[in-house]
Amino acid sequence: QVQLEESGGGLVQAGGSVRLSCVASARSFHTVAMGWFRQATGKDREFVANIRWSGGTIDYADSVKGRFTMSRDYDKNTVFLEMNNLQPEDTAVYYCASSSSTYTRRIWSYELWGQGTQVTVSL
Repeated sequence: QVQLEESGGGLVQAGGSVRLSCVASARSFHTVAMGWFRQATGKDREFVANIRWSGGTIDYADSVKGRFTMSRDYDKNTVFLEMNNLQPEDTAVYYCASSSSTYTRRIWSYELWGQGTQVTVSL
């Protein structure tokens, strides 16, 4: 069974940077899209960025556009989220997810999720 495992979270000061990684555990891994989502305490989970696995098209939420960069290592079934100029409002648990059916921002279309990694941005 394929699992997604995130890493790279932590505590950072405002204006700083963090790089998240997410690797799919199985060699045989089918996905149409990989996404990053986040959930702050007391708030709904929200879309951050995603990538179409075949072709590499990337989409970003307006709130992170220009600050966050998503990329992938196709051969290693790994995606990354480079987060720059972090602000306190970016504090959240960040999840990576996989959709085997569609390239979309819709959370419910992603059926495979990692356990999440905490990113905390202090003033």
